Amino acid sequence: MQSWRQLYWNRSRRRLVDGLTDIVKMTGADLPSRAPKTLFSFNSQDDLRTYATGCDGDIGGNSTVNLTLDGSSHNTQIGKSATAKFWGDMRLDVRPQYQGRVRGGYAAFRNKPRPTLFGDILDNIEFHEYLALRLRVAGDPITHNAYFVNLQTNGPITTDVWQHRLFFQKKNEWEDVFIPFRNFVRTNNGELSEIQLEMSDKLRSVGIALLGGNAGISGKYELNIDSIRIVNEEDAASDLDSDPNSEKEKGQTWEDIKI
Repeated sequence: MQSWRQLYWNRSRRRLVDGLTDIVKMTGADLPSRAPKTLFSFNSQDDLRTYATGCDGDIGGNSTVNLTLDGSSHNTQIGKSATAKFWGDMRLDVRPQYQGRVRGGYAAFRNKPRPTLFGDILDNIEFHEYLALRLRVAGDPITHNAYFVNLQTNGPITTDVWQHRLFFQKKNEWEDVFIPFRNFVRTNNGELSEIQLEMSDKLRSVGIALLGGNAGISGKYELNIDSIRIVNEEDAASDLDSDPNSEKEKGQTWEDIKI
């Protein structure tokens, strides 16, 4: 298992090597790559150490959050020995001393910052149209409609979060969910921003949140995650279903997707 110091120097070395390779190969003169790219994987303990979790339990609520490695047999459907499991109890009540001061009902995870000697690593999504997530939703069915994807970019307002609801077509089975970047909406401090700006194409973090407090939803939640990728229209098709277009989201607006 790599230490944080090793991770830091490995990231720095990779960034230096990639930069030198681009110079030698004159990569900047080539057409930008539109090939699918995996941003984050969730298949080992080292993978999971690069993500942070949080919930209302951190500030006085009663929800719990866990992100653990799951080696259950359902992973054989996608040919993996292990995937991450985001799970816990979604609770709306808070501890007595925090009533009226804290709102319960949320749990989340996201990737941690990726610092190097040359600055934080950011993912360029300029030449890709979709965020692609391979997921398996389980737990109490009432919680299935309260998941959201959260993106942070290198935009000028650091508290901005670009958000989109997760729509599932299956229960207890793996599926690929494709979300157009153009359909994410700007939020700040958990509220929809009145002014909607264009999202930056430099991605700092990707996360998933369960927002039970928005709709009065509580219960045991469970979500498996295998990978997060970026793809284009020609690659936004699932190999897990006989109908490759059945899981592709077709341009919902915020009014369509809000809870």
